[in-house]
Amino acid sequence: MNKIKIGLYGTNGHQIHRALVDHPLGQCVATAAFDRAVLPDTLRADETIRHYDTLEEMLADEAVELVSLCSPRRRDQAREAIRSLEAGKHVYAEKPSAMDERELDALVATAHRTGKAFHEMWTGSAMQQPYRAMRDIVQAGTLGTIVQVLAQKSYPYHDRRPQDEDIDGGLILQVGVHALRFVEWVGGAKVDEIWAIQTSVGNPHPGDLQMATSMMLRLANGGVASVVCNYLNPPAFGIWGNESLRIFGTEGFIEAVDGGTKTRLVLNEKDHGPLETTKPSQSYLDMFLASLSGPSPMPIALEDELHPTRMLIRARADAKAR
Repeated sequence: MNKIKIGLYGTNGHQIHRALVDHPLGQCVATAAFDRAVLPDTLRADETIRHYDTLEEMLADEAVELVSLCSPRRRDQAREAIRSLEAGKHVYAEKPSAMDERELDALVATAHRTGKAFHEMWTGSAMQQPYRAMRDIVQAGTLGTIVQVLAQKSYPYHDRRPQDEDIDGGLILQVGVHALRFVEWVGGAKVDEIWAIQTSVGNPHPGDLQMATSMMLRLANGGVASVVCNYLNPPAFGIWGNESLRIFGTEGFIEAVDGGTKTRLVLNEKDHGPLETTKPSQSYLDMFLASLSGPSPMPIALEDELHPTRMLIRARADAKAR
């Protein structure tokens, strides 16, 4: 099987270079606007990898089939993704894939028009354990009708966090997307409406960095959800992402707390204790590359995949309007 030839653009985010060491489906063949010092030893020593200064130069490389975008400015990333698609490349883009709903629409339309695949990085939250086990339980109907979902995503603060949201998307868009994916893809209920407030209280530097946000959501099935995101996870917690997810249904509830390290299923008449999580986690990158290499369709339609980002664009606008 021929490997998908991948070009890496930028390091502003969770670039995929480490995953490409001896990957069975993908091969790094080029970089652009990329600090070679961060490459793993085997890729840094690979003299066949071509290094460019700009995205445009790399897009002209006919060998590149897929571009992985971690753009220096997230505000520019949707337009750079569109240019990449129009250049005949598939695209895998750091979240948020767009910061404006019109650009998100244009991105989806361009992917459909060009026939090239687009996906957003870290979309596979629901395919990682213990969330994959939770999703299976919800889809089996074990909890009955889903009525309420509570989701939390908390990261540590550090001085590298940009005060300008155009650099990384800001708290609501680049952290909240994990929580909304939990609500939609684990809780199984699409978000219909969303409201948000945010605060910069606790920001140790002058600037626009928001430190915490609270969001209220109305779900398409009539249920409700609440989301909390912040940069307040203390180092002593010991896990980079302090996340929690509780899903309440008419037959009981399921939860994963303390960064997913503790789980529990409680139904009306029985506490079933921790979840069975032996089923392996699934990599969204692996799924993407497999879908390009053969008859392995992606598990989520593109419009559904990007729906959390769409709703968070609206939440960010709502928060700013307040």
